[in-house]
Amino acid sequence: MPIQLSDLQKIGLGLTIFGVGFIFLGMIFLFDKGLLAVGNILFLGGLCMIIGLERTFRFFFQSFKIKATALFFGGIVLVLIGWPLTGMIIEFYGFFLLFGGFIPIAINFLQRLPIIGSILLLPGLRQITDKLCESRSMV
Repeated sequence: MPIQLSDLQKIGLGLTIFGVGFIFLGMIFLFDKGLLAVGNILFLGGLCMIIGLERTFRFFFQSFKIKATALFFGGIVLVLIGWPLTGMIIEFYGFFLLFGGFIPIAINFLQRLPIIGSILLLPGLRQITDKLCESRSMV
């Protein structure tokens, strides 16, 4: 059954993908602060459009996620003021704390895709993905 997305969610998905792309390009171009800043803004804007402002606010400001949220947004602020390498390290740690619970779900989804799934089910990679899913489900 295909997932139904509204037009706003489709735009948000596009913004999120472009945001991740700009962040990737910013890292490729030796932590270019302009690309990283645009990527962060597009990613957050896209996330807000996909799940809505209220749900985004509730996700980031849950009581047990305050530390992760502070690290994530602190890293974004450091990137915006001109310390891209330090900001991205802090931001990635906060991102991992915030979204780490989704790793097993994402791996499970990727394993069901035709080409990527057969690659992830290869003997060496399968042990790694099984360990990732196992370790994140315990947290």
